[in-house]
Amino acid sequence: MAMSPAVKVVLGLLSFAIFWVLAVFPAVPFLPIGRTAGSLLGATLMVIFQVITPDQAYAAIDLPILGLLFGTMVVSVYLERADMFKYLSKLLSWKSRGPKDLLCRICLISAISSALFTNDTTCVVLTEFVLKIARQHNLPPHPFLLALASSANIGSSATPIGNPQNLVIAVQSKISFGNFVIGILPAMLVGVIVNALILLAMYWKLLSSQKDEEDATAEIVAEEDINSHRFSPATLSHFTSLNPQEWNSQKGHVDNTPSSRVTPVDIEIDRVSNGASDSVRISIESKEVLSTDVSFQQSNETVPSKAVALVASSRDVLSEQSLEGKERWKRMFRKACLYLVTIGMLVSLLMGLNMSWTAITAALALAVLDFKDARPNLEKVSYSLLIFFCGMFITVDGFNRTGIPSNLWDLMETYAQIDHIGGIAVLAVVILVLSNLASNVPTVLLLGSRVAASAAAISEADEKKAWLILAWVSTVAGNLSLMGSAANLIVCEQARRAPYLGYTLSFWRHLKFGVPSTLIVTAIGLTLIR
Repeated sequence: MAMSPAVKVVLGLLSFAIFWVLAVFPAVPFLPIGRTAGSLLGATLMVIFQVITPDQAYAAIDLPILGLLFGTMVVSVYLERADMFKYLSKLLSWKSRGPKDLLCRICLISAISSALFTNDTTCVVLTEFVLKIARQHNLPPHPFLLALASSANIGSSATPIGNPQNLVIAVQSKISFGNFVIGILPAMLVGVIVNALILLAMYWKLLSSQKDEEDATAEIVAEEDINSHRFSPATLSHFTSLNPQEWNSQKGHVDNTPSSRVTPVDIEIDRVSNGASDSVRISIESKEVLSTDVSFQQSNETVPSKAVALVASSRDVLSEQSLEGKERWKRMFRKACLYLVTIGMLVSLLMGLNMSWTAITAALALAVLDFKDARPNLEKVSYSLLIFFCGMFITVDGFNRTGIPSNLWDLMETYAQIDHIGGIAVLAVVILVLSNLASNVPTVLLLGSRVAASAAAISEADEKKAWLILAWVSTVAGNLSLMGSAANLIVCEQARRAPYLGYTLSFWRHLKFGVPSTLIVTAIGLTLIR
């Protein structure tokens, strides 16, 4: 592609540079407006500087990708409400055999969860729980936080819905969901295992050593606190065992007689019927001694009224219990429907149906089956992320029209052919570096079509392999540094803000593990991609 006029090249490069700075460093002192506003700023500057026209800007927005992203986010929201992630969290602590077993479980569960529900969602819902388990057993948190973030990134590479860059690749390459999974799944499984082994090798002594004394300042989480995690269901019984005095006081009928203080609620109905028959007998006898026993009759006339009140109260309790039982069954039925719809969505994707409309249809089906106002759930969708993608599509398209990416690729293309090992290595290095400098989604948008076109000149199979290599390397590249992926930042921020459990995962501690893990896992995975 020929270079645009010098003015457009400079202005387009400036617009992209502003977008890149605000996307990588959203809180820069001179313009702390955040990633979303920075993305819109870059897109607007592309139009204002006439690098692209308004019509070209609208055309650059990829609606299928936005639809797929929106649908998967809505499905994740409803699955969280259906306690899906609570069950995943329970697997972490169920019959755990020590720190090493816990670390391996975190690697496996976070990888599988990320492949199905995106890596960002997995990190959001599991970080605090992982931190609580580590604190409970007085273990250092950072090996487990590293396991969560790195395995989430690796696991998300296996499916088109695992992360945003895979969404872009799946839509642009038109590779079916099933072929995508088959092509990368072996690399993902081996990568998760290798990543876990690296963690165990680096922290073996730390996980083996037991502290003789508990740190007095450490917050040790009780088992009850683990069970009351925000993804656990409320464990309130429907019946409360109260003695009659407490029960009567709650209903507003306080009886100070000795019998009322010791008689159980279950015997009240019998006592009521006995009291009623006694009052009838007293009423008949009172006809003969009416003048001398009026006060006694009046005092006993209160017994039937108390009895009726107790019967009515007992019926209210039984009715309330029946209603709660029905509500419990309704919740179980809705949960079952949510899980069935999600499974149906995955099956439909494997069958090759349109991914965007499949995800949107599943999201709407979950909203209908929930039979409640969907607004609270739809408000949990990250619309700022969708807007960020819109601005990024426009900015990257404008940068592509300057001709700079095409000319740079022309210099590298000869050395990055995927029909030999050296070319695959060069391509992987280029993707790895760009993913950490420009972030993985812009890297995919910049390189995707060019890498695919170069591989298509060799064969159709090589074209698909090129897309899968791009998906694998750009995803695993996120483990290189703390700034490499949003999942890393989510884990770091969630851990830092956790109440009473706050822990800061430093940049250098992550880099110490991230560099060897990323290089080794990437290299091994490249040999397994088909």
